[in-house]
Amino acid sequence: VQLQASGGGLVQAGGSLKLTCIISGGTGSTNAVGWFRQAAGKEREFVGCMHWSGGRTVYVDAVKGRFTISRDYFKDTVFLEMNALKPEDTATYYCATSTLSGRTYYWEVDYDTWGQGTQVTVSS
Repeated sequence: VQLQASGGGLVQAGGSLKLTCIISGGTGSTNAVGWFRQAAGKEREFVGCMHWSGGRTVYVDAVKGRFTISRDYFKDTVFLEMNALKPEDTATYYCATSTLSGRTYYWEVDYDTWGQGTQVTVSS
């Protein structure tokens, strides 16, 4: 399985971006898809995830109501739609997939495949 994240860019505060994560190699063993971000000088942090079976989503409090994870099930593609962006959302965003079961999928260790990251910069 390989992941390709795209869609990052420079946007003004209050604007929107939609990130795309294309999953190559099939999702037959996928239990969850997560989005993480890493700001300069900080550790990578959980943004949200989608449980592949059923599509249930979970978000970190900082993005609830502003970010939405969705998918095109038949194209093995997951999206992270980001609205009302704030300068503190500036980071490199990563998508990841997990074949592990029985996890919360809130932690990096819950995932076994990572994409290359896409930069999101929000100007004030």
